[in-house]
Amino acid sequence: LPGTVKPPRHVVPLRQRPQGSPSGTPFDAASRLEAAAPGHPDDAVIWESVVAQAESGAVATVSFLIFLVLAVVLAAIAVVTDSSVLVVGAMVVGPEFSAIAAASAGIVLGRWGLVGRSLRLLVMSFLFAVLVVTALALVARAAGMITPELVTRPRPNTGFIWHPDQWSFVVALVAGAAGALALAIEKTATMVGVFISVTTVPAAGNLALGLAVWEKGEILGSLAQLGANVAGMVVAGTLLLALIRSSWPWITSRAERLLGQRGAR
Repeated sequence: LPGTVKPPRHVVPLRQRPQGSPSGTPFDAASRLEAAAPGHPDDAVIWESVVAQAESGAVATVSFLIFLVLAVVLAAIAVVTDSSVLVVGAMVVGPEFSAIAAASAGIVLGRWGLVGRSLRLLVMSFLFAVLVVTALALVARAAGMITPELVTRPRPNTGFIWHPDQWSFVVALVAGAAGALALAIEKTATMVGVFISVTTVPAAGNLALGLAVWEKGEILGSLAQLGANVAGMVVAGTLLLALIRSSWPWITSRAERLLGQRGAR
């Protein structure tokens, strides 16, 4: 008929698609390809997507710096008020895990330029945020809002953020592995749990206050906590991504057989 547009040949009419298949499926063979692939679709790892996310996470942006500064400000207020709620808030706001995950992905994939950009972003962004918050803390100290006693007094709710121990590194390892897995299979909601697991940003906030009142114990403890967390997450993320790259199809296919998923599908 005049004005009628014929559909492209590669588009399959809806009536030819399997019952219950999504309307975006371009051809019937998609379901067969999905069934033939090892593992459950939710466990699929698309390395092109991993690389794209890693490259994006290693880029210094204005929003990244603003989020990190705001997170460190929240952490510093948490220290002054000894508020564990504000510590959690600072962890959630902090954007630093994207750069940590990018460094892990770069190591596994042999993209050393990506590793360098990621680590440089981590160092420079934390340095910038700490300096900004230190300057703000000095202004607050001059105004009488912050005193050395507020920073050095016993803080039962927030003292842990500058007292690293073996558990700090263990938590960083677990969080780094969880974050790397979430990155690989694109489970972004899981990232929130990673953000509130490690005390990178709270340690930076405590570091800024320690610099403002020049308390060496607070400064050294915060640096140790920050370093242990970042190192633990990079190590665990690298090991987890290396395992996925080498053995993920084997693991998922056997897990699927064990769970009986293939037969159900």
